Amino acid sequence: MLPLYGAFVSEAKYRLFGDVSGTKVLEIGCGNGQSLQYQGERQAAEIWGIDLSAQQIEKARQHLAERGISARLICSPMEEECGIPTEYFDYVYSIYAIGWTTDLEGTFSRIASYLKKDGIFIFSWSHPIHRCVIEENGKFVFGKSYFDESWCAVAPEFVHGELTLSDRKMSAYINALAKAGFAIEQMVEETDEEIMRLQGEDSDLAQRAKMFPVTFVIKARKL
Repeated sequence: MLPLYGAFVSEAKYRLFGDVSGTKVLEIGCGNGQSLQYQGERQAAEIWGIDLSAQQIEKARQHLAERGISARLICSPMEEECGIPTEYFDYVYSIYAIGWTTDLEGTFSRIASYLKKDGIFIFSWSHPIHRCVIEENGKFVFGKSYFDESWCAVAPEFVHGELTLSDRKMSAYINALAKAGFAIEQMVEETDEEIMRLQGEDSDLAQRAKMFPVTFVIKARKL
């Protein structure tokens, strides 16, 4: 959650948003509202959030209300029409949620429709290389093909029942962005050494992050 984009990547270092004061922002997969809180504390003019889980929407509503932050929250899958205005937002963003979509191209096209011309879309997700590598006898080795995008059933904590997830290639995200009318302005996949030291360099995730990217973040502009 913001100000972190995931493991070892921070807004403080990369400033992908910059100054959001007076802007309209929408979060895809808002969870319990902590990233929306971050935007509210930075004086965003309008704060919107969408999430698949009614339980998470209620948690976000309570969390933001306790902090005096007003937000419009919608419970809906990101792939579906749900009353979000078009050509309205300055920023749409997603912190470790966009990879759950079952229709990447359709979701990116819908996100593009929410944005004003020159609006910014920022999202983070688990790096596809990270999801291919396993530890075996003290070494990191490929446990599956990078090109394997087959779907598997998973049971995340934020929903009841199962969802399906695909380990998409990086090119899948880039090509879907291009098809939806976005131009990529920046991509981050580096590990922030300072965050790693603060969180503990000896953790399993930190050991992986020293060798290969575990998170990626893309900033794109609507043309």
